Amino acid sequence: MQVRVLFFGVLRDLVGQAEDSLSLPERAILRDVLGHYEARVPQLKTLSSSIAMSINQQYARPEAKLEPHDEVALLPPVSGGSEGAALDRTLGGVHLVDITRQKIDTSALLEKIKRPEDGAVVTFEGIVRDNSRGRRTLFLDYEAYEEMALKQMNGLVEEALTRFPIRAALMVHRIGRLAIGEASVVIMVASPHRAAAFDAGRWLIDTLKRTVPIWKKEYFADGAVWADGEPFPRELARRESSHPEKPASN
Repeated sequence: MQVRVLFFGVLRDLVGQAEDSLSLPERAILRDVLGHYEARVPQLKTLSSSIAMSINQQYARPEAKLEPHDEVALLPPVSGGSEGAALDRTLGGVHLVDITRQKIDTSALLEKIKRPEDGAVVTFEGIVRDNSRGRRTLFLDYEAYEEMALKQMNGLVEEALTRFPIRAALMVHRIGRLAIGEASVVIMVASPHRAAAFDAGRWLIDTLKRTVPIWKKEYFADGAVWADGEPFPRELARRESSHPEKPASN
């Protein structure tokens, strides 16, 4: 059977391609995919403990069974990563969750999310700084496994709304090339009380940075490097107990 394999971030650089069509025997499992590429690119073995994998845009365990035409992704640690379309839900005309290549207008988002009944709106704005690793940063490039990232971000907003006593939450991440001083991510939480807004905002950014498949590459005068990320939480490999549905064909 044939499966489509996607590579992101440093894994794409190591393998030398963004995607591949892989022929596997019947009853193959997800671990077989990683084993195939580890044999082809031995350097992957040094990263295998920190790589997460997905099937059809959902995290999956290494022993998950594969079906013909599955979309498999090998995911390096992310830049510290509801089943419906993430952009279906809006608040006052603004998307609760979005991935954009345009500059993020934080002020406009704030005006959209505020309501008279709110006692607090907490805003987190991640900014591209001019230094990293003791070197001067020139700019950053962000990339994402967009379909899966949107699903994961939407799920985080939904969970925040049930986990914390807040009224609304919003999360926008930018991808592509970002200049120094530009916002890479904006998270806003509106709530009757400030404590819940602060708690939810911190949980959202911390969880996004650990679990949503978005990566950044840092560019310096003397070269470029993919940002080190935290290893994926162990529970990510256990979230899906059954084989996920295949994405709808275009």
